[in-house]
Amino acid sequence: MATKTKKRSSLKRIRQTARRTTIKTLARSAARTALKTARDVIEKGGEAAETAVAEASSILDRAAKRGAIKKNAARRGRSRLAKRAAKKKSGAA
Repeated sequence: MATKTKKRSSLKRIRQTARRTTIKTLARSAARTALKTARDVIEKGGEAAETAVAEASSILDRAAKRGAIKKNAARRGRSRLAKRAAKKKSGAA
């Protein structure tokens, strides 16, 4: 039996899924990179830490908005990052 040709709607769904997967993968990757960068900056100390934490928080929120990561995972990441920055700041002072 020959394989059936795919309907237009199924081809559209395939295109949509591929596009969505790419966008979410990029957002997830950006979130991980931002967290790693922020952690490195916090460990080094200095004034750049606050900027890095703010930038990472923003990127996490955008990833959550796109559905690349869950909303609570973004909140948890922001919270842990802020705690780490506060601990480092109080320890340095």
